[in-house]
Amino acid sequence: MTASQQDQQIQATVREQRGRLLRFIERRVPDPDEAEDILQDVFAELVESYRLFKPVEQAAAWLFRVARNRIIDRYRRPRATVSLDAPLGAAASDDEPARLLQDILPAADDAPENRLLRETIMDALTDALAELPAEQRQVFVWHELEDKSFNDMVAETGVPLKTLISRKHYAVKHLRKRLRKLYDELFTD
Repeated sequence: MTASQQDQQIQATVREQRGRLLRFIERRVPDPDEAEDILQDVFAELVESYRLFKPVEQAAAWLFRVARNRIIDRYRRPRATVSLDAPLGAAASDDEPARLLQDILPAADDAPENRLLRETIMDALTDALAELPAEQRQVFVWHELEDKSFNDMVAETGVPLKTLISRKHYAVKHLRKRLRKLYDELFTD
């Protein structure tokens, strides 16, 4: 395949898939600018694949898989490492200990079953986060994934501390309820 044919194929794929792919990303990423950045990263990876003489056979499926991985990576930024040691809020009940995200995520190695399990959990978390009202989602992401303190959030947004804590509480409550079934399916007999 010549470079000109590659360019035409890439352009056709971008035209055909751009709208669907952007909607897919926007449902999972609340910030429109970040969603657009992820979309551009996905298309850049498509171009790179063709330039390395690895044309993509099933372009649509490949693009959505790359987009999903980019979204998952967004929630795995190095800043999130610290917060993985912090509880995802109070325990659901007094006799049930708070679960840590690191406790339920399998090891980050190359074992296919671990990759699939991590991907399943992170997909569910991404979808559950997308269901939250924007204010609750933002407080949860800042506090749990970006390790931002409540005091920093108050200074940055001007929102009262109790309001921020309440938003996080409701976010955690929703995430616990939403992810409980998956947790039970994966980790209980």
